[in-house]
Amino acid sequence: MSTRRDFIKTAAGAAAGVIFTGCNMPGVAHAQAARKQTIVNGRRIKTIDIHSHCAIPEAVALTGRDPQSILQPMVRGNDETFLLFEQRLKAMDSRGIDIEALSINPFWYALERDVAARVIQTQNEKLAELCAAHPDRFVAFATLALQHPDLAVEQLETAVKKYNMRGVAIGGHVAGVEFSNAKFHPVWAKAEELGVLLFIHPATQPELASRYKGNGWLTNAIGNPLDTTIALSHLIFEGTLDRFPGLKICSAHGGGFLPSYAARSDYSCLTAPTACDPNIKLKKKPTEYLRQMYFDTLVFTPEALRHLAAEVGVDKLMLGTDYPYRWQDAGVEHILNSPGFSDEERIAMLSTTAAKLMGIKL
Repeated sequence: MSTRRDFIKTAAGAAAGVIFTGCNMPGVAHAQAARKQTIVNGRRIKTIDIHSHCAIPEAVALTGRDPQSILQPMVRGNDETFLLFEQRLKAMDSRGIDIEALSINPFWYALERDVAARVIQTQNEKLAELCAAHPDRFVAFATLALQHPDLAVEQLETAVKKYNMRGVAIGGHVAGVEFSNAKFHPVWAKAEELGVLLFIHPATQPELASRYKGNGWLTNAIGNPLDTTIALSHLIFEGTLDRFPGLKICSAHGGGFLPSYAARSDYSCLTAPTACDPNIKLKKKPTEYLRQMYFDTLVFTPEALRHLAAEVGVDKLMLGTDYPYRWQDAGVEHILNSPGFSDEERIAMLSTTAAKLMGIKL
């Protein structure tokens, strides 16, 4: 069995310098079927996947690292590291995905200013090139060097106004510093001013590395949703969402663990008032802030999707698959087959909510 760890790009993919990280899907390489169409009550729906990954090898190389170092471990026993560009389109077609919103998981938050600036410029330029070449299939989230907030503000404005980026992908923290820290306020102010979506995709917590050791890939299975839970909780409890009420935030993986146990947050300061800052007076109960945020639908059962919708509102949910990581192969069907939703609610999750937030013409 060969292990293909070279960067495979077709002419179309190479033009933009973009690779699509992940594992090979059986049958995708030779699939010739027409695009799978999503029909709701006789109506053709253009689906938008809000959570889909790629990478820019030139940007990784600027850090002196092997571009493969940013990849997750091999999953499901597959030995292929990257997908061909045509394979990506065929995979989208086979899964009924019309448009992917591409994002890059942050690996640059510890870089010094000059290198970080070059990494971000390279990534945003290459993403913009790909989206311009295939506007009917891809939009992209910009990347920012958040460890240098003044630079990040400039990068954000350039990404939106010059490169037509539809939002910003950020991690769960910036080298251990929470997003609620005042140093990031200028970035959130600019995001609020521009009206762009912030897509939070977590990583893990290095300080818990020893506890994640062992069987089960716990750094991801538990670490990623926990990272989001912590990030959102700080944004709520530190008053960041009161300071920037117009922020548009979408969290990957259904918001981590927070929506599953949200009501406990309403009781923490009532139960232990000395553990809460008397100078921070939230304008709403903590659970109410969840209803002003957005979440992808990457939860794994109909009941989990029903509960998430009940906690945050179905109008705050958008299709997310985490492709090409195959946590859930049937993202569209997950929404179509989960009971209890109206046709219009399914259409909103699959298409119209994301289109409105990201300025996608349907």
